[in-house]
Amino acid sequence: MYRFLLTPRWWGINLFVVLAIPFCVFMGTWQLGRFEDRVQTHEAAEKQPAPGTRAAKPIDELLPVDTVTSGRPATATGRYADQFLVPGRKLDDRTGFYVVGMLRTDSGKALPVVRGWLPGKAGHTSVPPAPAGDVTVTGDLQASESAGTAGVDATGGLPHGQVGMISAASLVNLVPYDVYDAWVTLQQSDVRTGGGASATGTSGTSGTSGTEETAGDEETAGKGGKGTATAAALRPVPATAAQGTGLDLKAFQNLGYLCEWFVFAAFVLFMWFRLVRREAEAARDVRLGLVADPDTADPDTAASDTAASDQEATPDREVGTVS
Repeated sequence: MYRFLLTPRWWGINLFVVLAIPFCVFMGTWQLGRFEDRVQTHEAAEKQPAPGTRAAKPIDELLPVDTVTSGRPATATGRYADQFLVPGRKLDDRTGFYVVGMLRTDSGKALPVVRGWLPGKAGHTSVPPAPAGDVTVTGDLQASESAGTAGVDATGGLPHGQVGMISAASLVNLVPYDVYDAWVTLQQSDVRTGGGASATGTSGTSGTSGTEETAGDEETAGKGGKGTATAAALRPVPATAAQGTGLDLKAFQNLGYLCEWFVFAAFVLFMWFRLVRREAEAARDVRLGLVADPDTADPDTAASDTAASDQEATPDREVGTVS
């Protein structure tokens, strides 16, 4: 009854099923492994002590940044050089921008330091100046951003002195010195209080000033945005978890892909059983004589039956002609 499974057509179907089901199972288990890895890294991150309780280490001892060193306190000593603004960044559901200072270390390389966050529009909000002279900063270590990082503007076309992402690959093209493939975010603001620090809205190395607005009360300085205003206090930017870790949306996407691959495997098996059942029912009908088997029909018998039918029809046509 199932001898049809040995025909060439069914050999192709069987081969597809034999290859498709293990492939779907393999891809499903791979997605499950990715999800389990994210769960393990999330649990390991929760067991680690808070960033503020860990001892800070020199930046060179924590590189390269990985899932273990990401978020660790790092220290570096140098002088602030260029400054850039990173627009379109949110903090507490408010839109603003990061203030990034390039800290030139004794090695000659510069470490991007996120001095803090300010509300408002980059280039139109007064920015506190960076401390002068040699400074030692302590901040949470972060890996360079990429186009897939949340909040990154990879479209380009930003004004001079502004960057879309904090990345060594993009900053090295804007400064005449090497840049660390990492950055730190300060745990506390580097602006000394009580001095009434002010700025003219300078962004990056452009040396231009725009309309000045202060955070909070957003006081404007004069008509047309000219003049100076008291700079707002920089708010520290909290460190984020390393990419590829934690129970984020991508982790649950792995679960979704897992279900899809197992559904594909079940669908292939279901269709194979359905085709086998249909073919078996057709073979049974032929065996019981309910339908003719086109594969076993005798061509000579069919031809003779056709000729006999033609002969029976010919006399009728001749009689009609004689009359």
